[in-house]
Amino acid sequence: MKGNDTLLLHLFYTLLLFLGVRSSSSAGNGSNDVTNRKEVYIVYMGAADSTNASFRNDHAQVLNSVLRRNENALVRNYKHGFSGFAARLSKKEANSIAQKPGVVSVFPDPILKLHTTRSWDFLKSQTRVNIDTKPNTLSGSSFSSSDVILGVLDTGIWPEAASFSDKGFGPVPSRWKGTCMTSKDFNSSCCNRKIIGARFYPNPEEKTARDFNGHGTHVSSTAVGVPVSGASFYGLAAGTARGGSPESRLAVYKVCGAFGSCPGSAILAGFDDAIHDGVDILSLSLGGFGGTKTDLTTDPIAIGAFHSVQRGILVVCAAGNDGEPFTVLNDAPWILTVAASTIDRDLQSDVVLGNNQVVKGRAINFSPLLNSPDYPMIYAESAARANISNITDARQCHPDSLDPKKVIGKIVVCDGKNDIYYSTDEKIVIVKALGGIGLVHITDQSGSVAFYYVDFPVTEVKSKHGDAILQYINSTSHPVGTILATVTIPDYKPAPRVGYFSSRGPSLITSNVLKPDIAAPGVNILAAWFGNDTSEVPKGRKPSLYRILSGTSMATPHVSGLACSVKRKNPTWSASAIKSAIMTSAIQNDNLKGPITTDSGLIATPYDYGAGAITTSEPLQPGLVYETNNVDYLNYLCYNGLNITMIKVISGTVPENFNCPKDSSSDLISSINYPSIAVNFTGKADAVVSRTVTNVDEEDETVYFPVVEAPSEVIVTLFPYNLEFTTSIKKQSYNITFRPKTSLKKDLFGSITWSNDKYMVRIPFVLTK
Repeated sequence: MKGNDTLLLHLFYTLLLFLGVRSSSSAGNGSNDVTNRKEVYIVYMGAADSTNASFRNDHAQVLNSVLRRNENALVRNYKHGFSGFAARLSKKEANSIAQKPGVVSVFPDPILKLHTTRSWDFLKSQTRVNIDTKPNTLSGSSFSSSDVILGVLDTGIWPEAASFSDKGFGPVPSRWKGTCMTSKDFNSSCCNRKIIGARFYPNPEEKTARDFNGHGTHVSSTAVGVPVSGASFYGLAAGTARGGSPESRLAVYKVCGAFGSCPGSAILAGFDDAIHDGVDILSLSLGGFGGTKTDLTTDPIAIGAFHSVQRGILVVCAAGNDGEPFTVLNDAPWILTVAASTIDRDLQSDVVLGNNQVVKGRAINFSPLLNSPDYPMIYAESAARANISNITDARQCHPDSLDPKKVIGKIVVCDGKNDIYYSTDEKIVIVKALGGIGLVHITDQSGSVAFYYVDFPVTEVKSKHGDAILQYINSTSHPVGTILATVTIPDYKPAPRVGYFSSRGPSLITSNVLKPDIAAPGVNILAAWFGNDTSEVPKGRKPSLYRILSGTSMATPHVSGLACSVKRKNPTWSASAIKSAIMTSAIQNDNLKGPITTDSGLIATPYDYGAGAITTSEPLQPGLVYETNNVDYLNYLCYNGLNITMIKVISGTVPENFNCPKDSSSDLISSINYPSIAVNFTGKADAVVSRTVTNVDEEDETVYFPVVEAPSEVIVTLFPYNLEFTTSIKKQSYNITFRPKTSLKKDLFGSITWSNDKYMVRIPFVLTK
């Protein structure tokens, strides 16, 4: 989904919510109409019991206590991974249920959204050290299959895509308890030894696991698609398309509709079934809207992920596409939160001017214009209609600002450097309606993303390059030029860069956990698409079986695919050990050997990319891991203000003698055993936090020494200074003392790296003022 489409979708849902409030408040003459109006509520009742029968009885008892006799309000039950149900209730009924014993929370069913706006080959070139990982040898399309199962909660699957062939796969793992739900357009043969399960959660329009959006097919093939040679998007980004863990199995949970809306009740059902079915990793390229603080007891993804991680399932989620500080989503500590970065491939559509100067542009278009610069060009300001009151409107190609007589038959150059009101798509509509034959949009808003404009000649030019176009137009009375069709630029530098749209930290839940956790390729990613998509096909061509998309949606399956590979290599590892391995092996430099930057050219910080950009070999053998255990998560809930009674309901069981500390505060969150450190220094002179690492190398006898990279404003000391592991000592703890020299004027960033002669295990830290 394009950046502007994301904004429009946000506004659309906001409007729907507004209209819903308006309609409910105006449907009658009193407040009783609002109170009695029925809508879907989620009733969350914490951890699952051991018997499904007791669940049904509990749910029925709670629901029947507020309903009229024989009223059927139940939408669905949650009974495998956690307890609860979704039902159509009035506000009064929902409030009544919220007071019942054993009920954690009751909340309206939220509508979440998808996070969309040559990657694996690029990742293999990004490495810190050379390690013999004994990778699988892919021979054609036949290779050794894995019993690792990835669950994807998304828009479904297009099973006929070549990426999901099961050639070379062995039998479905015997532990698998899932199912292949059939429908009129999805029979049992749509599942195979690759797609081993498919479920859907019906809405009135879609009662099938088949993907009519494309998003679910795209992310699934990115994560675990088998190699397919000759893949491209009408010749662009050509090569072999493959997922990060092509040998892994795939289980599909369709929780979102064709238009990208994802009800929280369906998402929770997907989590509940995935826990029951036996997946190893869960991947969610969806979430809410950035800039709002999440309540952990009413966030469907946080709830589902908590219970999944309790059962050893790693949950990987998109950070969001809001692109501003404090907008990172899916930021609970039991979630692996993924930001988006670029790869070393660009998609350019250049402008050729009448003086033969070539100006770099970026877009995906299949322009029918000739390569020779023979087409009349006009600067939009010069095409202003008579008596316009604001010439800036014409310069930026706003509605009703341009004279059709001056635009017809010309390439129009719109100056959108400071335009926050109208997107390139909207300006295309304006220029086409006036008879223009092409559009050059001078803008910095799209960063490294190449948006798709089918076959209308359109390109986006950065302002630093756009000046050359304006100088040429002003230098001649008859400016001419052309817009070239898009070409693929390989080995692009610098890369990776953090995408402009990728949501940034710090987290609004707490500044004492650093989010996002990691960055992965999410810009201009080629992957499988659903068949028969005739919506955006260039003239004279057939629908493509692949599509190029951008978003943290695309970054997420890169990490979940990598997690599947780590799980296969280390099948006994916990979810947090896999998470730690991915984070501590990340890189912070680009392919020019300089620090990773953002799309705007600024040096990236952990608020942009967490621990850094993923690598593909080091996580398989990281040396040490930081395991965040269940007690850490229970303490986190304590420190966030939940009482022990509520925590016992949520968790089901707690260790003997566990209780919340009397002095619980958010500052204590800094000491949960997380593979990054975040400390809030408000009102403190110094801070001490602790971490524990586990030696997971085959070599038992080893010593690690630290390297601390700290800003000059703070003194960082470690104790002990080295970590010695033996056959009998697999775990070691250490303390870190942070002592600012003066009161902090800004947030500070640094890192701690433990290394021996084989591994470097790095965690970032952030100190907030």
